Amino acid sequence: MAFDLESVNRAAADDPAGFIAECNRLYNRRIADTAEKIVANMERSPVVLLSGPSGSGKTTTAMKVRDELARRGVKSYSISMDNYFRTVRPETVPRTETGEIDLESPLCLDMDLLNEHFSLLSQGKRIFVPRYEFARQMRSIEPSESLCLKKNEVAIFEGIHALNTTITDEHAEAFKLYVSARSNFVDQAGEYAFKGTWLRLTRRVVRDHLFRGADPEETMRMWENVRKGEIRNISPYKNKADVQLDTAFGYEVCIMRTIAEPLFAHVPEDIPYQEIRQVGPALANFVPIDLRYLPADAMLREFTGGGIYEY
Repeated sequence: MAFDLESVNRAAADDPAGFIAECNRLYNRRIADTAEKIVANMERSPVVLLSGPSGSGKTTTAMKVRDELARRGVKSYSISMDNYFRTVRPETVPRTETGEIDLESPLCLDMDLLNEHFSLLSQGKRIFVPRYEFARQMRSIEPSESLCLKKNEVAIFEGIHALNTTITDEHAEAFKLYVSARSNFVDQAGEYAFKGTWLRLTRRVVRDHLFRGADPEETMRMWENVRKGEIRNISPYKNKADVQLDTAFGYEVCIMRTIAEPLFAHVPEDIPYQEIRQVGPALANFVPIDLRYLPADAMLREFTGGGIYEY
């Protein structure tokens, strides 16, 4: 779907609270529908595979699905697939064209162990989830947790490679969910006013700046390789999903404008990914909405802060 820029700005100016509430209702309805489908699939598998590119809101979506499942009497456990990274060994680690370690590659993950754990969980057996130490780029001796699923319990495995065929070919019975900001904004001429990929970039720049101590330029420099990794390793598998959930919100750019505009004001000249230079001017075309209108349980709080969820 596409959002009409003129309609968005009119709603933002006339009734920002009502505009936000309606968009959030649509998203929450999609979450509830997804939870119903997961419950219906539990007879086949207690495993849920959640994938999506960077900045999609996967973590909050997983938490909201968890809450909806709980309302249906189903307990869920969220497991980050980042814990299944392999210890980095210089002679075997995948690298980018420039020779840097390619953490976007599925070869960084221990797919054999993941497949083994999915099988064990489906058999009602216990697994020991590994713990990965990113600071040392190695797997810890001590596991992060142990897990054995009971009746009416599911495990949600979240990661960018969750729908890779190395996994889905072995476990077609698992419920598969793809999450991304998929909708674009268009002007009256039908031209792009703001792309879905720009939403994700904006989210990541804002989040990294506010909570990870990253300079916006640093995030922007990484984006080209992130996009290459998405196109190569994530997007090709989205059609494996049982549900593709759109996390773009009609009000989003209006909320993000005040926070993000200063961060995109100075894009370094040597950044080769030219689209980044279009984001700042595009933000200026949206009527701003004050952050105070954004509810504490909104998915966008994953990136702006001030929400009810812990990350």
